Amino acid sequence: MDITVKYTSEFIRLYNKLVSSLQEEVKAKINLFRDRNNHKALKVHKLHGRLRDRYGFSVNYKFRVIFKYLDKKTAALLSVGDHEVYE
Repeated sequence: MDITVKYTSEFIRLYNKLVSSLQEEVKAKINLFRDRNNHKALKVHKLHGRLRDRYGFSVNYKFRVIFKYLDKKTAALLSVGDHEVYE
């Protein structure tokens, strides 16, 4: 099942600050994220604490994307960055 991805202005602002090679890597991971079958490989996981209603997935060893489900078929990408993205 495919997921529709929406982008928040915060996500776009942070994405635009990334170097172009990392932007390409993020784009590739978002394309994988659209297919639920790839979620295990992307390490999609529910977050805890103040981000308890959010989820995250890995871009690479250092960078993550934070998102929330708007419904069963739609996700809004909220933030992208290194581990500080959780703060």
